[in-house]
Amino acid sequence: MSRPIALEMESLLRAAFDPITLAVINDSAKHHGHAGDDGSGESHFTIAIESASFAGVSRLQRQRMVNAALGDIPGQRVHALAVKARAPGE
Repeated sequence: MSRPIALEMESLLRAAFDPITLAVINDSAKHHGHAGDDGSGESHFTIAIESASFAGVSRLQRQRMVNAALGDIPGQRVHALAVKARAPGE
């Protein structure tokens, strides 16, 4: 049996950013029947992450950093990914 994508994303993000806080939220049920819903129950996610790695980095660059850390997951294995990335104190 394959590992849930949420757990895989959490593991990759912890390794890449040593986050202070991290939540990987499966929003797929809210999008049932919409575009991109493949019926897997793992198509739409929100990531809320706080890490010192994001200090002094633009919002766009933070998104790119998270996407890079997740490899082939965004856009290929997950249809939609919302990223809320913060530096400490923001």
